[in-house]
Amino acid sequence: MDGLLKVGRLFFAIALALFGVEYFIYVAELKGPIPGPPWIPGSHAVAVLTGALQIVIAICIVTEKLARLAATLLGVALFLYVLFLQFPRLITQPHNPDPWSSGFELLALMGGAFVLARIETPDGLRFEPTDKVLSHLATLGRVVFAVALVVFAVQHFLYAKFVATIIPAWIPARLFWSYFVGVAFVAAALAIVTGRMARIASILAGTMFFIWVVILHVPRVAAKPRNGDEVTSLLVALAMSGASFILAESFVADPVARDAIQ
Repeated sequence: MDGLLKVGRLFFAIALALFGVEYFIYVAELKGPIPGPPWIPGSHAVAVLTGALQIVIAICIVTEKLARLAATLLGVALFLYVLFLQFPRLITQPHNPDPWSSGFELLALMGGAFVLARIETPDGLRFEPTDKVLSHLATLGRVVFAVALVVFAVQHFLYAKFVATIIPAWIPARLFWSYFVGVAFVAAALAIVTGRMARIASILAGTMFFIWVVILHVPRVAAKPRNGDEVTSLLVALAMSGASFILAESFVADPVARDAIQ
């Protein structure tokens, strides 16, 4: 169990730290909006502060020092970001796929953060969230993660031909794989919500995300290393892989989740 959790924690932390680095790159070289779906236009001071906080949280997670508190704060921050900045875009642009993608990517990562906070070892701090609070947040996190997978599935069905063009040309039957991934998302979401084969479904989802990192996103970033959207897409896929592995281990480490699948 611990090995898979370490991999999930490491993937999640690496992606988070590199998200933070993106902010510093923005401050140092780029003009205009911060690159990539999770980011927003902002001042250099805000970018530096946000980037630094993400790197600090990543360090806490990978070293397991104040990890419970750091993961909780990350989840809350992502929730507030979506609530105040992404949700209005969904309301005003319901037919635009971009806010759906970026919004639910961030909600999925929020879910992963809350689940991680629940299964991390307490540090004994007075202001640390209680097990009861974290159990509720972790349950919310699993449900939101599953909902995000369904949203991704719907997008794969609606924009299957476009998704097929992103799949590497050397892979045959690209349209089939576009639909296949959509079906896989729905199956994983159902498993996570119902608790039936939830752990294996989460492991498979994490493996699928990591395969995308290797065969899809790494080559695209190598071809366009200064494209912020491509870099962010790679990091989102890596973070989703890590969150999926964390979710898988929560069905063993978290008593509430363990009871739900028994």
